[in-house]
Amino acid sequence: PEGVLFYHRNRDDKLLIDYAVTQQGLENVRNQIVNTQQGRTFGGLLTGDGFMNVGTGDGTYRDTPYKSWRLKSATRRKAHSIRIFTHVDQTETLEDWKSGLQRLRNQQLPDRDAFQRTLAWWDDFWNRSRLVINSDHTDSGAWALGRNYQLFRYQLGCNYYGEYPTKFNGGNFTYDPGLVTGKRPFSPDWRAWGGGSFTAQNQRLIYWPLLKTGDFEAMKPQMEFYRRMLPTGKARAETYWGHGDAVFCEQTENFGLPIACAWGFTEPGAANRRRRPEVEHGVLDNKWIVHHYESQLEFSYMMLEYHRYSGLDISPYMAFIKESIRFFDEHYQMRQRNKSGRPLDDHGKLVIYPSTACETYKGAKNPGDVIAGLKACLNGLLALGPEFVSEEERDYFHNVLKRVPDFSYEEVGGDRIIKPAESWEFVTNSECPQFYPLFPFNRFSLEDEKMITVFRNTWKHGTFPKNMVQSWHQDGIFLARMGMTKEAAEYNARKMRDSRRRFPTFWGPGHDWVPDHNHGGSGMLGLQEMLMQTIGDEIVLFPAWPKDWDVNFKLHAPYNTIIEVELKNGRLGQLRVTPQSREADIINMLH
Repeated sequence: PEGVLFYHRNRDDKLLIDYAVTQQGLENVRNQIVNTQQGRTFGGLLTGDGFMNVGTGDGTYRDTPYKSWRLKSATRRKAHSIRIFTHVDQTETLEDWKSGLQRLRNQQLPDRDAFQRTLAWWDDFWNRSRLVINSDHTDSGAWALGRNYQLFRYQLGCNYYGEYPTKFNGGNFTYDPGLVTGKRPFSPDWRAWGGGSFTAQNQRLIYWPLLKTGDFEAMKPQMEFYRRMLPTGKARAETYWGHGDAVFCEQTENFGLPIACAWGFTEPGAANRRRRPEVEHGVLDNKWIVHHYESQLEFSYMMLEYHRYSGLDISPYMAFIKESIRFFDEHYQMRQRNKSGRPLDDHGKLVIYPSTACETYKGAKNPGDVIAGLKACLNGLLALGPEFVSEEERDYFHNVLKRVPDFSYEEVGGDRIIKPAESWEFVTNSECPQFYPLFPFNRFSLEDEKMITVFRNTWKHGTFPKNMVQSWHQDGIFLARMGMTKEAAEYNARKMRDSRRRFPTFWGPGHDWVPDHNHGGSGMLGLQEMLMQTIGDEIVLFPAWPKDWDVNFKLHAPYNTIIEVELKNGRLGQLRVTPQSREADIINMLH
């Protein structure tokens, strides 16, 4: 009588978390694993004025049979009003969840007030940041790049306040499997890389652009994801290796454990992705993401940059940051001690082995992305005040920084290049971790001419693919960071051009799905880095921007700084810096 009630409630007698805890040998610390699944219910209530129930029906939607409940208006009307109240919670009983839903319904605003509040929210959203290219030439390809940047930011705005992060493979948008590929005639609930797991290297590309758009509130779900799982990460490190820090893998369930197939199935009769008995307990039996822990450094650094940009409190995240760093120090001292009897090498440095440079360079020793991440996090941590880092902690982390090994280099054709790692055993993917010291870890700026030459040489001599724009490929960011304007413009123009689907920014499937959100995030970053780079205190404008692309933008920089710029016909029109004191840190590379 009150409307249409719909919900899904997890079966508490058969939860994935219970399977994974047993599979991964964590029964003794079960009470430390964060249970995000038990009693979880999502759904809502659809209501309308003057509607009546007229029975049920059935049919087939594409490949999926369905049953329907039919409504119609009791009388003919010129206008109808339908309201949907949605609710997600973990409750003891279904009735508790229904009571929470009813409270939301009771708190509803009048329709007109709700509509005005929505308008005000989006008005504030669009006033916070913008990037418009060639506004006088809307038929140009460059204009479409700016339009697509704005459209994709809109998609991210549509999931601003989720309890969980926006998933890289579509967020709260998705496509029917049969419309993505004819090889997967599944129900509309299915998507590639679906379920409740998150792939860290893809997730980060959705959230890094939000620093420069000033969408700090939207970053909280991703940061909360790791804060919430910290007890799980600590329980894993203590159980497997006996050290008191925290460890997270690349593909992580929402409760903090590796996805089941990455661990390797252990039940009798498992024929596919079976865990081999010789694999060390605690280590994944998966060639793609084994020993892949870099992302916990990257999200730690993102939290530190969130504070540097916004000035907002990161006290809730400090434990995650510290334990994520501490893992690399304790874990690799332990491994080196077990191997050689000494915790460090002859130079007093950590030996980060066995490891991996992204998913690509496997069996790696001292991978460059991990080294860059440690240096970035440690320097960022040590720059914080005593309210975040005690004197005892400061002494410890200062010594950890001394123990971090240096990057590895070699000469190719008389040119010095930076290596993805000191050494590695085989290659499994097509990522470029040798450029991670540039992005995301900000170790070198364009003023470091000697190092920028090294990175350009690395690009020139690299045998990795240089023509891939789909999904998470981020060459456009690296090219901008190297000041290679022509190449960055060409790459990002391909990256941000219209998708082949009706909505211009429903890219994919690429490596992932439709719409491909890490495609859009890496494209946003490419354009941002062409326009403005913020390493240290400097604000470098137009480090890799074509002069024949007019642009009007409003972007955010560290220390609550807002930059508004208009470039027209190759000449700077407007430059507004808030606060004005930051004008002294502007470096204009337009000329």
